[in-house]
Order: sequence, then C-alpha cells, then structure tokens
Amino acid sequence: MQLSYWERDSYFSNIDVLIVGSGIVGLNAALHLKKTQPKLKVMVVERGLLPTGASSKNAGFACFGSPSELLEDLAHLSEEAVFQQVARRWKGLQRLRQNLGDQAIDYHRWGGYELFEPHQHELYEQCQEALPYLNKQLEKIMGEPNVYRPADEKIASFGFKGVKRLIESIAEGQIDTGRMILALTQKVQAEGVLVLNGIEVLQLQDNGKGIAATTAQGLTIEARAALVATNGFARKLLPQLSIVPARAQVLITEPIPGLKLKGTFHYDKGYYYFRNVGNRVLFGGGRNLDIKAEETTEFGLTAVVQQRLEELLRQIILPDTPFEVAHRWSGIMGMGAEKTTIVQKVSERISCSIRLSGMGIAIGSLVGEEGAALVLQQL
Repeated sequence: MQLSYWERDSYFSNIDVLIVGSGIVGLNAALHLKKTQPKLKVMVVERGLLPTGASSKNAGFACFGSPSELLEDLAHLSEEAVFQQVARRWKGLQRLRQNLGDQAIDYHRWGGYELFEPHQHELYEQCQEALPYLNKQLEKIMGEPNVYRPADEKIASFGFKGVKRLIESIAEGQIDTGRMILALTQKVQAEGVLVLNGIEVLQLQDNGKGIAATTAQGLTIEARAALVATNGFARKLLPQLSIVPARAQVLITEPIPGLKLKGTFHYDKGYYYFRNVGNRVLFGGGRNLDIKAEETTEFGLTAVVQQRLEELLRQIILPDTPFEVAHRWSGIMGMGAEKTTIVQKVSERISCSIRLSGMGIAIGSLVGEEGAALVLQQL
C-alpha cells in the first residue's frame, strides 16, 4: 500500500498509542486514553471490515454468571477470586451503560433464567441449596437482595417442554451488540480517535523507545506504545500467553408471532444460551459437543452443533411453535485454564487486555480501561 504525503502525515505520523483490535476492549481503552489525556494521538486498527472476534457477534447477554456457573467456578477457584470476578462483571456492565446510555445499546433488564431438566435434579438441588449463600455474596456487590430466586411458576408461561425447574436472576439484562459497537465507535471517533479497518497487524516490535507494527498491507506503523486487544486471536501476536480461542456458533429465527419468551436464558451450565430479540429467538452454544474442534480461530459452522441447536429449539424451547432459521453465524472468544483476564505488560512498550472468557459484554469496558492505564505508564 502506497500512501501519499498527506495520508502519511495526517494519519501515520506522531502516533502515541496503537491499539490492535476494534472490539469492546480496544475501543474502551481508546476512550479512556482520550478522556485521561485528550492530546494523545490514538489509533485503533482492525483487520476486518467490522470487529473480527466476538464483540458484535455474541448473544448480547448483560449477565454476570448463572447459579450453576458460579458453583462450577467455586469448585476450581477461591471464594474471593470468584466473587471478585462477579464484581468486575457487574462494575463493567454499569460502566458500559454509563458510557453509552441504555437507549444507544438497547438495554433491557428483563431478567435471566437458568433451566433444569428432570435428569439435572441433583444440579438443581445444589443450586437451590446455595441460593442463600450466593444471594448474600451478590448483595454485597450489587446492593440488591435475593438476586437469584426459584421461578418454576414461569415455566408454563414461556412454553417450555421438559423443563422441570427454573431459577431467575432479576439483575440480568440484554443489549444489542451491533448498536453497542456502532455507538462506541462513534463515541471514540468524536473524541478524535483514528479507527482504521482493513489493517492486519502481523508483528509487533518493541525497540525500548517505541513500537513498530508490521502489517499485511505492507505498512509499518510506529507509535510510542501499543495495546493488544484481540482476545481470542492474541496468540498470533503474543504466542507466549496462555489463551485458547473458542468458537461460538449462533442462529436466529425468523419473527415468531406471539412469542412468549422475554429475557435471557442459560441451559446446561451455560454451554447453551438463548434470548428473545424482539419476537425472534437467538440461540447459541453447543461448544461442549466437540471442545477441541471449537478451539479454533476459523469462523464457520458445523453440522453437529447446528443440528443440536435446532433439535433443542424443537424439543424444549419452542415445542409447539413452528419456526424457521433466518441466519447463522459464529464468533471467536478467548478462554484459558481459569476464568481470569490477562491485563499485563508484555514488554517495555507493549501491553495486552485479553481472555474475557465469554463475558466480554460484562467486563470489556473495565478490561479496556485497565489496559489503557497500563499504557499510560509506558508513555
């Protein structure tokens, strides 16, 4: 790519911070940098036409963990670590709403629900027994009592078949992730951030005084510091970090007249999730059917997952309602051995904010700010 003198001078000279990735983390990092130091020249580069990973491809759950997910986490992490994560998710959701406003992201607090089938009786009993304990911990974080509560009486009104138990989360909400990214992009551009799409960074070099980014387009971009915010794709630039890509497959139905669902729903320890989008049903998950196959940075759909999603729609979610699938897609998340983010310096002038563990909507705003704070120390 050949640049004119004007292009090189206006866009690519005297860059203070280069952010790789224009998803929720990268854009929030840019926003925080400009709010903290308005005179900084900040550039965000994105290899795709739109954010490539998951920020505008996810299900739009404004959630912080279902009861069974939190119990699963407590089996592997300390109490302090688990509820620190929940607190960060909750704080991140509030920050997202503060930054953009509920109308811009189409936020609705319609509640969330976890479904249990008869064969999950033991899991349900464990969750029900833990509700007083979980609610006590959540009240410390949110200031609201009884966030989780049994809601078996709502099963019939939702039209489910084969669902034996239901636990409601009154603090859960949903957003439109496309509108979120659009609003966030427009906000950072209004602050003077340069957001360039179609630029793929292949390598980052730190010379101690600044960084040089080699791109697939033949450009070398120089800046005083860089932040990698590519989540599931981060190992391409930072192979030493412990992050595993995780593909999530999603479908959405055509509009369904008289749809009974309203809210966000978790099933099978969070491996499946669905919600209403107006009078459509969005349904995603099934990664657990073939974990290894879904540990990929390749977008795509598999028959085993898509067939299972449709099967569950027919059998459990919409058993008496005809539906047609309107659209299918996939996104790439960043996971690890633990559900903790990686926000750290990786060299004198390069930092990263990655590994959101499928909770990008909840913690992305916060993780972006934390990455920006590291970058400010490097300038």
